[in-house]
Amino acid sequence: MTGALTLPIEARLPAIREALAGHPRALLVAEPGAGKTTRVPLALLDESWCRQGKLLLLEPRRVAARLAARYMAEQLGESLGETVGYRMRGESRVGPNTRLEVITQGVLTRLLQDDPLLEGVSGIIFDEFHERSLEADLGLALTLDAQQGLRDDLRLLVMSATLDVDALKQVLGQAAPLIDCPGRSYPVTTHHRPVNVRDDAARQQAVVVREALAENEGDLLVFLPGVGEIRRLARALSSLPDDVAVLELHGRLPLTEQQRALSRDDQGRRRVVLATAIAESSVTVDGVRVVIDGGFERVPVFQARLGLTRLATQRLNRASADQRRGRAARQGPGVCYRLWADEQPLPAHGDPEILQADLAPLAFELVRWGIQDAAALEWVTPPPVGPLAAGRALLERLDVLDDDHRLTSLGRGCIRWPCHPRLAVMLERASELDAMPLACWLAALLESRAGGDARDLSVTLSQLPGRDARGAEAQWLRDAKRLSGVAQCGLKVASLAPLGELLALAYPERVALYQSPGRFKLAAGNLALLEANHPLGHAEALVAAELDGQAQGAKIYRGAALSLSRLEALFPQTREFHPRLEWSDEEGRLIGEDVRSLGELVLERRPLKALPAEAVREALLSAVRRRGHLAVDAAAEQLMARVALLRQTLGDPWPDWSQKALLADLDVWLAPYLDGVRRLDKLDRLPLASILLDRLDWPQRQTLDDQAPTHLAVPSGSRVRLDYTGAEPVLAVKLQELFGLAETPRIAGGRVPVLLHLLSPAGRPLQVTRDLASFWTNGYFEVRKDMRGRYPKHPWPEDPWNARATARTKQR
Repeated sequence: MTGALTLPIEARLPAIREALAGHPRALLVAEPGAGKTTRVPLALLDESWCRQGKLLLLEPRRVAARLAARYMAEQLGESLGETVGYRMRGESRVGPNTRLEVITQGVLTRLLQDDPLLEGVSGIIFDEFHERSLEADLGLALTLDAQQGLRDDLRLLVMSATLDVDALKQVLGQAAPLIDCPGRSYPVTTHHRPVNVRDDAARQQAVVVREALAENEGDLLVFLPGVGEIRRLARALSSLPDDVAVLELHGRLPLTEQQRALSRDDQGRRRVVLATAIAESSVTVDGVRVVIDGGFERVPVFQARLGLTRLATQRLNRASADQRRGRAARQGPGVCYRLWADEQPLPAHGDPEILQADLAPLAFELVRWGIQDAAALEWVTPPPVGPLAAGRALLERLDVLDDDHRLTSLGRGCIRWPCHPRLAVMLERASELDAMPLACWLAALLESRAGGDARDLSVTLSQLPGRDARGAEAQWLRDAKRLSGVAQCGLKVASLAPLGELLALAYPERVALYQSPGRFKLAAGNLALLEANHPLGHAEALVAAELDGQAQGAKIYRGAALSLSRLEALFPQTREFHPRLEWSDEEGRLIGEDVRSLGELVLERRPLKALPAEAVREALLSAVRRRGHLAVDAAAEQLMARVALLRQTLGDPWPDWSQKALLADLDVWLAPYLDGVRRLDKLDRLPLASILLDRLDWPQRQTLDDQAPTHLAVPSGSRVRLDYTGAEPVLAVKLQELFGLAETPRIAGGRVPVLLHLLSPAGRPLQVTRDLASFWTNGYFEVRKDMRGRYPKHPWPEDPWNARATARTKQR
């Protein structure tokens, strides 16, 4: 951390105090190096609105929270837990006199849910809000709701190096004061060293590290996407001289090793710190003068259709790249090596996590808050409708929510568990299997990602960490103890036998049945794979706790075997037969069976003597939806187009009869006409136009015939059919039948002109026009000159305005 006396934020502290004294919300945009994280909270503790309560400072990462709290305590000459402390999941250093708590973002949600009044809290500071984590967005939305409805005295400060000020003003209010503060940074010299994607990345990165060490002074900070890349580069740098220390910095390390990476070497060696995005903001890595940026980041991307989250490695965005480069110039002039070409474009900003995350935890928190519609809260970025609905659907499948989207008794029990709703369900139901200690170890393992590379979780759980565990194993142990404290049980595992059942409680759609060695069909319907010779590859059933994101042939990373007898005991619905109808594309008909099943997994089947009418209807409708279109004959196509014209021209109450809208509503309008229908080809022969017409009441039918008629009378006395299937209605008529007609016909109450296709006596187009009067005046005589010799038996008068219209030849 840099010294407090010369920090740029000092000059802005009076403005910040004044802003929060007169308004409950404020924004602070402070560039890197300004000192906002550690100076602003301390400066607000003595404000009149804060003296009777405590201040909460939210940090996006655990390492940043610990370091910020430690530094501020040192500035006060105190130990952690006195005036300044910190709190995060499974760890806290607070005391009875703590007035400034540095907390991770998820802690705020739990505090709000436990006490919406936030009694004893005077203000909340959101630091580094530009990172836009899901927990920060949710925490801000809940805080604003509490502030508006319960705590109008609560102060709220949102601060970061880069903020979308316009978006935040929309939710905080245009009256919220905005304070700008420059940073304290030095110049950075930037070099580009693009790597060849076809060559070994770690080897090329090591070359740049050695170049940077040789040409520059100070320590190096190297940004890489994840732990795997860090360890590969560490191996490539193993031959560096003894006066250079290669250190790792990532979230899996214990606090002591993180602090070691962030501090100057006690033996005076130069450091090469290999870090994930954990070092991108909030903390200053002391002594760093050189940054090497690999140009990639790893983000979780949730696939709602599959219910899977995969870690995606993607190109860095420009805002993050600038943050990383700035790390080289926090304590003096710096150098940045970027491992991509200078001209390579970068996206301006990364997407907020709320747009790409699993929203089941968010859906759970909203229900706890008493919110049925997410739009009732103020969001910087609203949660997307589809993924949020998928999150609610998962909670219903897990029996956390009922049909009215309210918490069930199981859901209310899940509140006590500080983990994903899937794991909370597993923990809440573990006592049914007499397996609470095992469930605590398992939940902690799945959240900490400890346990090595064993794909069979029974192997991992047979080697539990002890007191001397380090790194991720130590975190696993701490998390298991925390969960056992909630359960009020010990951690001695009596048996691993319930392991598969516990996983099935959390991941019922990932229960899988054996198909062939290493190939399993998931209850969700897709295929999952292991190596054929893997010990789990021949299990009769298993549960895949962790998969990659492939729609078909997903690779199983972690799982456990499950016996069919235990599967049936765990899911009572699998013991009962129910009719199941499947559509045979080859035979074009429905095939019915009685089955015992879990999702798409059939455990037993037998012939079905009679096909239930309701099931037949649903199977036919599903087949149409899967096909993606209705079989539309000419009559239906014209009717749908006529109604579409009136909907476009007149608006309500004319319905949307597009293919997409009709497919979405099949249960309402098509299902009643499917009695006796067993085949898709018979369904396709139904009189679709008559069925759709039945949806209109009698006044609408009269209006339809009047405003969008099927035929128009022309001067010859003929009634000519209109074609509505193009971009505009078309009347194709022989030219001679329109003699004497001065104005182009119009429909829809005169709002829509008809496009005239003027035909020759042989029915071939001569002219296309929307302006018949102009044609008689300008175009007709050219047509007459060309056509009267070709069709001498048909009239071609010199005066079409006053000629008699006819569909006949001159002789007739």
